[in-house]
Amino acid sequence: MTHLINTSSAAGSLVLPAAAEAVVTARNVRVHYGNTLALDGLDLSVSPGEVVALLGHSGSGKSTLMRSLTQMAPATADELRVGGRDVLAQHGAELRALRSEVGYVFQHFNLVPNLSALTNVLTGGLYRSGTVNLFGGFSSTQRDEALGLLHRVGLEHKARQQARTLSGGQQQRVAIARALMQQPKLILADEPVASLDPRLAGSVLGLLREIAHEQNIPVIVSLHVVALAKRYADRIVGLHSGRTVFDGTPEELTPAVVSDIYGFEGEFGA
Repeated sequence: MTHLINTSSAAGSLVLPAAAEAVVTARNVRVHYGNTLALDGLDLSVSPGEVVALLGHSGSGKSTLMRSLTQMAPATADELRVGGRDVLAQHGAELRALRSEVGYVFQHFNLVPNLSALTNVLTGGLYRSGTVNLFGGFSSTQRDEALGLLHRVGLEHKARQQARTLSGGQQQRVAIARALMQQPKLILADEPVASLDPRLAGSVLGLLREIAHEQNIPVIVSLHVVALAKRYADRIVGLHSGRTVFDGTPEELTPAVVSDIYGFEGEFGA
């Protein structure tokens, strides 16, 4: 049974300006890997400042959906737009520009271990600044911006510390600051808390939610834990076999809906 819910009138949903234009618009997105249909006619719209959690089994299409938004997956679509750009029409420099406007937060942080937290954040601005020397070629303006972002994620005091010496939660906060250094129009977070304990997971997701709401940057985050999605997302999209089976508010994510998404109930904190 499919539960597709219009969130615009649902109690507790994020209140957005009436004229807000969607940052992500996807209609009838399909992705084939050989004979495997990874996304099967998926639709999605994401507004400025909205936190959308993707739920579903491994292989349900969560990561494929996010990759399709920057042409990292071989998608076809009736419409696929990010930040006003027609994703499938971008090539060469235009595609690089599109990707520079999408901040990515990964499960395993993807920091350069032997570089400082500050330098890792500075790498997020490489597209804007051009080729620079990672060991001293950044401008004072860029350094001030990066330090400000480290302050925003609570780690300015760790600026000179090598990334490999930081805790997992601290490394993920540095990764978020690096994504913000891109001045993104959209943040994609692919299982960003899967390797963190529950307390740290909550702090990272809470930070992403604050940034989304404060800076009006939408966040799409894939998760496995239903309780985290219900606590930190404005909207939840459930995927099963590459199709949307739920699109609604956390309050509307009932145990029956969880059963539709995962095939059974009871282990996901619904």
